[in-house]
Amino acid sequence: MEVVCAGVERVRADYVIDRADFPYYAIELVAEGEGSLNLQGEFYTLSPGVLFAYGPGIPHVIHNTSSEGMRKYFLDFVGTRAEELLGISGLLSTPATFHAVTVSAMHEVTELFDLFLREADREGPFVQPMCASLMEPLLLKIRQLRLPIGKSVSRSHATYEKVRTFIDQQFLRLHNIRQVAEECDVTTVHLSRLFSRFSDCGAYQYLMRRKMNYAAGLLLNEGMLVKEVAHRLGFPDPFQFSRAFKRVYGVSPGQLHSRME
Repeated sequence: MEVVCAGVERVRADYVIDRADFPYYAIELVAEGEGSLNLQGEFYTLSPGVLFAYGPGIPHVIHNTSSEGMRKYFLDFVGTRAEELLGISGLLSTPATFHAVTVSAMHEVTELFDLFLREADREGPFVQPMCASLMEPLLLKIRQLRLPIGKSVSRSHATYEKVRTFIDQQFLRLHNIRQVAEECDVTTVHLSRLFSRFSDCGAYQYLMRRKMNYAAGLLLNEGMLVKEVAHRLGFPDPFQFSRAFKRVYGVSPGQLHSRME
């Protein structure tokens, strides 16, 4: 297996892809927005959580139907195991017939795509083998989360995925869950219920995890001071930041430095 390219894109409102052929195998995941897909003559509605695949000699037409444009991940690859792994995932059946599928927990798949992108940004001889080794976990995860044909993601789960994605993208400027609820057009009570039902932590705890994960990277990889990180994350003082950091990691930012030395 060899990964040719991977990325995430926000397409234009007039986005149309009309191909009769493609040189690689490809997987795409719709993370936001709406669209339509004609894949080998079969028509599908594209919405968050829908994945589809295509390959050499496979005609496909992708239309955006969202005013702001779909946001979608893509991954292009080649290799002798490509069709075998696509078959395991349910994106390909025999004979060479490709399908679109819906997954029940989109964020688990986007986390693997994001891992691809982080690894691809690195330099050195291990980048390509690392990316290739991530192919099987990704396709197995798609199989694990794939919904039965004809079944769609519930409205409440779709709302949860929307909110979670919003926090992932905007966590640096968010200070509390009231902001999240207002900008996602839900009540704080409904937001709390969504995370109680679909997550292993509350909405505020998830926001803090995202902030503190980012903070840990600044402390360990960028060598920033605690007061600088506190300011970057919008905390009023280093003490409040340190207290929040310890609630997530169990150690203070200073202790984290000493343990890594």
